[in-house]
Amino acid sequence: MRTSNTPFQPVGAEADPSADMTTTALSTAAPASKRKIISWAMWDWGTQPFNTVITTFVFSVYITSASFGSENQTSQSLAISTTIAGLFIALLAPVLGQNSDRRGSKLKNLRNLTWALAVISASLFVVRPEPGYLWVGLVLLGVGSIIGEIAGVNYNALLDDVATEKNVGRVSGFGWGMGYLGGIVVLLLIYFLFIKPEVGLFGVTGEDGMDIRVTMIVCGVWILLFTLPTFLNLKDRPRTNVTQVTGVVDSYKELGRSVARIWRASPHTIYFLLASALFRDGLAGVFAFGAVIAAGTFGFTAGEVIIFGAAANIVAGLSTMAFGMLDDRIGPKRVILISLVALVVLGIAIFVFHDGGATVFWICGMLMTMFVGPAQSASRTFLARLIPQGRAGEIFGLYATTGRVVSFMSPAAFGLAIGLGAAVTGQENTQYWGILGIVLVLFAGLLVMIPVKEHQDTIA
Repeated sequence: MRTSNTPFQPVGAEADPSADMTTTALSTAAPASKRKIISWAMWDWGTQPFNTVITTFVFSVYITSASFGSENQTSQSLAISTTIAGLFIALLAPVLGQNSDRRGSKLKNLRNLTWALAVISASLFVVRPEPGYLWVGLVLLGVGSIIGEIAGVNYNALLDDVATEKNVGRVSGFGWGMGYLGGIVVLLLIYFLFIKPEVGLFGVTGEDGMDIRVTMIVCGVWILLFTLPTFLNLKDRPRTNVTQVTGVVDSYKELGRSVARIWRASPHTIYFLLASALFRDGLAGVFAFGAVIAAGTFGFTAGEVIIFGAAANIVAGLSTMAFGMLDDRIGPKRVILISLVALVVLGIAIFVFHDGGATVFWICGMLMTMFVGPAQSASRTFLARLIPQGRAGEIFGLYATTGRVVSFMSPAAFGLAIGLGAAVTGQENTQYWGILGIVLVLFAGLLVMIPVKEHQDTIA
């Protein structure tokens, strides 16, 4: 997709001769060295334990296990805490994103947030397998999610420092892929060192949940260690126009003005933000609740969930890198649509054939992981291709905000679908109905995304 030197115009409208001439940050970017690209991607590798181990395959399964309450109770509690965390992210992202641009401190902010994420991850060690610790674990998990998401705003904003128009799809896909592959390594590490053996490294056993709790410390150390290349080899760009940091009220006023400018220049960009908000929430739901369903519905043990997660990350990592190259050829919208159609079909298949046992989940789950990463990466590149120089933090902050404004939908739909299943079937465990809630959110995002046009101009 090419860019031009004029702001987006609504379909059929003539350019306003008085409009500011803008160019995208990617169109003016110089090619980065392989060292810088790899260093940027190492942040995704380094922080992946929070996404893979904590929120998906290990801690989320642990916190929704019978030690903390019934399957329905713990699953719905997880949905509530995820919803609340999403609301906080929506409130904070635009403020912090704008101020990051004003200060020219994207990398500094990223470093501080990353260290905080490492501390939160390690602190999950205190969560013992008792009902009284359910909300302790969920609160820590929610705080970590907030920190991780705000850090992601700054990380995404660095994309124009390491990519150009010609390779942004490949670079973005490489970053996502590195994250998935990092997830494989850390999952296998903790599985074979702590969870699988009756007596693991340092004499760790499963008593009092110690095998799971110790892995939380491993995650914290991993995050600190493997993100070091990012902070050693990348630097914030010098800013000659650093402006005063604004408060919450002024930041939201500026956010409103920014949305109005984008709407006047390019309504389809707003349509994309709405569509991506929906389908990204559905994609998050696939990973947030997939392992929970594997354990609670399909009877996977903790070890089997980890093995599944490792295999899923291999598939996801390779497919995301491959689709990244496809992104540069056919454009991000087509990658997104292909991925969403496949995910809706496969999600329905898991619900319909859930009586087929673990084999059904292995087949459909593996296929689903092929499409989650490509949709996420292509969504990021769709927006990155439009952002003017010096506004990455603001726009990706808006991107995070629009996503989190509706972030209650996936966990809420998951929880409501479980309740609906219980009312309809009268069964005690209707957790598998939750997949229908996630599919509904994905389908809504697909419908809104279909009419969105890939523009050839920049955000005004």
